Amino acid sequence: MKVKKNPIAAAVTLTLLGASLAAQAQQTEAKQDTAQLEQVVVTGIRASLQTAVNIKKNSNAVVDAVSAEDVGKLPDADVGQALGRIPGVSVGRDFGVGASVSIRGTDPQMTYTTLNGQTMASTGWYDQKAIDRSFNYSLLPSELIGGMEVYKTSQADLTEGGIGGTVIVKTRKPLDMAANTGFASVKLGKGTVSTDLNKEASALFSWRDAQKKFGVLVAGAMEKGDYMRRGIEADGRWSGDVVPGTFFQEKQRSAVNVTLQARPAAGMELGLNYTRLEYKAPAGNTTHYAFTLQDPGKDYADTKACTLANPTAGLLCLKTKLDASNASSTFMQTWARDATMSSDSLVLNGSMKGDKFKLEAVAGTTKADGGTSLTSNYSYVGWGNAPLLPKWEGTTDATGKQIVMTPSKDMNVGLNQLPATSGPESWATARGPNKDKETFAQVDATIDLEWGALTSFKTGARTTKHTFSKTEFRPTFVTPGLTASTASLFDGSMPVGTAGWNVPKPNLSAMFDLANSNVKGWVESRGGFGELEEKNTALYGMFDFDQDQWHGNFGLRYIRTKATASSYFFDGKSDMTNVVEANRGWSTTKKNADATYSDWLPSLNVVYDLNKETKLRFAASSAITRPNYDNMFIGGSTAGWQDTLPGNETVTFGKVGLKPMKSNQLDLGLEYYYGRGNLAAVTFFYKKVNNFITTDTLLNQQIGLISPDTGKDNWTINTYKNAGGGKITGFEAQINHGFGNGFGTSVNYTFTDATAPGKSYQDELNVFTLSSKHNANLVGYWESSTYSARLAYNWRSKYMVRETGYYSNRMHDAFGSLDLSLGWNVTDKIRVSFDATNLLKSDDIQYGAAGAKTSLRASLKEGYPAWSFMGETTYRLGVSAKF
Repeated sequence: MKVKKNPIAAAVTLTLLGASLAAQAQQTEAKQDTAQLEQVVVTGIRASLQTAVNIKKNSNAVVDAVSAEDVGKLPDADVGQALGRIPGVSVGRDFGVGASVSIRGTDPQMTYTTLNGQTMASTGWYDQKAIDRSFNYSLLPSELIGGMEVYKTSQADLTEGGIGGTVIVKTRKPLDMAANTGFASVKLGKGTVSTDLNKEASALFSWRDAQKKFGVLVAGAMEKGDYMRRGIEADGRWSGDVVPGTFFQEKQRSAVNVTLQARPAAGMELGLNYTRLEYKAPAGNTTHYAFTLQDPGKDYADTKACTLANPTAGLLCLKTKLDASNASSTFMQTWARDATMSSDSLVLNGSMKGDKFKLEAVAGTTKADGGTSLTSNYSYVGWGNAPLLPKWEGTTDATGKQIVMTPSKDMNVGLNQLPATSGPESWATARGPNKDKETFAQVDATIDLEWGALTSFKTGARTTKHTFSKTEFRPTFVTPGLTASTASLFDGSMPVGTAGWNVPKPNLSAMFDLANSNVKGWVESRGGFGELEEKNTALYGMFDFDQDQWHGNFGLRYIRTKATASSYFFDGKSDMTNVVEANRGWSTTKKNADATYSDWLPSLNVVYDLNKETKLRFAASSAITRPNYDNMFIGGSTAGWQDTLPGNETVTFGKVGLKPMKSNQLDLGLEYYYGRGNLAAVTFFYKKVNNFITTDTLLNQQIGLISPDTGKDNWTINTYKNAGGGKITGFEAQINHGFGNGFGTSVNYTFTDATAPGKSYQDELNVFTLSSKHNANLVGYWESSTYSARLAYNWRSKYMVRETGYYSNRMHDAFGSLDLSLGWNVTDKIRVSFDATNLLKSDDIQYGAAGAKTSLRASLKEGYPAWSFMGETTYRLGVSAKF
């Protein structure tokens, strides 16, 4: 750890000097009476942990934090991974990075994420992902972040929306930094599966005038590289298919943050913050289908290859063996999807502090664009346009948690085994952009009091207008259809699946160009349209109190929401001859529906100082999480129509009048602070969650729409509704300890018993989505003024993954990651770093967990190994400079 003094004061100074940080200050500034203070700039692992511990210690609410080790350096290279070090926080990974955050066993949609205390707009991407309220953390480069705070209990001045908790992501401010502070870094990385070079760069510059009245900070980051995921998908519905596949993503991430800050007069402050986040991720998913039970090339004749039947009637065969006598045809396809997510936020804030009062105001807008820019498919059929594809010979073994696929012949696919020319499949071409936007305004007033134990009263009002829209477009095509040389659509070869035989590697830009050249025009797919508008109003009042060893706050928040939904609706009668088949049965006019609800959310946070080092903490509050957008779209959404997978056709109707889920929750904790930044703590928590959202499901229904892949009008109809409740009980235990010789450790464990109503889910399992019963972190570190090393292990027990579309509901096996970080301060300005993630190459294993009698497909039942992906170790080498 290095300590440097200069004449500026900042929030970290106040923390280390023990000044009280009010828990409600997530949307305000720390006190600015700093003329006689000196800033203490601390860097390093130990300093980061000390800052986080002091934030927890000085808060009235139950708060844990992550603090940057230095400008441009969070403790982890991945924002989600850094949050996962906090007790009670688990991270869902998506495309190799932490993308979603669950707090204390709750669904990620129950986590409310803010940037400097305000909403960040976010959309999903790809057409297999649900549209929910969770924030996608893969948008955030870690270099732009100064710290993060996780509020696990509520209080009246926190914006509502997080039953699990509220994450406040904080960027840096120019008047909190020395004049002309600069930072720049470059990193190179690669993985054991994603072997192409990944390139990253980031920079920050902060300026302020000599009078410390005006400052400007500009920061940016960019990343470019390829991500590859290899695994096996065992769907089973199509002739016992077992499918090795490789997902390939060309990712490009960029971020810009600009902050203006002014203190034109004593007690007055103004700020303007602009942030843009963008993630471009065109991707190809190539799969090579092996059919084990019937041969599509022989009119689906029985292969008689099952050597070990499933003991449960109707479920999938556990072992198969095919040889030259019964070898079956294969099928290869590439889904090429172009996708971009972006999020823009512009926020203006101001405050004025007078004698015994403080006024604050903030207004801004945040918007996001995402979804899928283009979906296209290129298919090669062994019994059709690609008769030279190798037939499947070998064995499959599904008796464990991962399916084992062992070929007995050369299964490599070369360009010479594909047709000379290729074109996109017309049934698959589509685009589905989504938009998310919120405008907001808020005013707050804090009045100092001298009413016995009451020290201050804070009140405020907030209003927002939030609009989310999803769209889908289907093409009309040029005639005749255009094709291209198959060789031009691929570029070299790549291993497919875990078995690793080679297939042609997609040339994504060429595939996109050919698909677009076949499009004559785009027609709105009315079943894919939905728009939601929410007008939210909140009022609150909160008292702070401090008497002897007691301190804390109590308050009440009132919220009111008016929601309006607009959609086309499915009636099975309208527009049955439209040129775009997907519009058959959908109305040509939109219908609207609206609903209004309101609620009162009380909160209490109490801290009792048993002595100087020991605190007893109690909290009680009510919190809400509004329904997912997907649950509120009223017109109906179809899935499985003409997607080559028979029997999975569904139509789902939402309701705009769904009530928000509501939690009544309690916390009781004991915390012992000793030495410099050391902590031992245990916290018990309880949540009772009502108004879960479930579906009424009707099977084998005729709706007037025949799916071309089955030739039948046979659908499953789902309708969302509120029903039932769940409970979460558990405890957290944590220890942070520095040994005084450069060594230190941070250890935490969380036990969560989270039960949800099984009828809320198609799998009928009474567990929360993405909820692990056990979460643990073990971190050991050593640092000196020149070198640093940290070894961190994060582990979580099994958890349910629930998604819309093809992937559906499955259990993710227990997962642990061992990560290493090394640092060398070449000088006091230049640092070299090395990071390795998932050193043990832990595999990503997912299997069926539903019962045999549920309506899910057979591969998602009773432990069948539905998916597994190869574990990957990633390495990053970086150089950074600061001045």
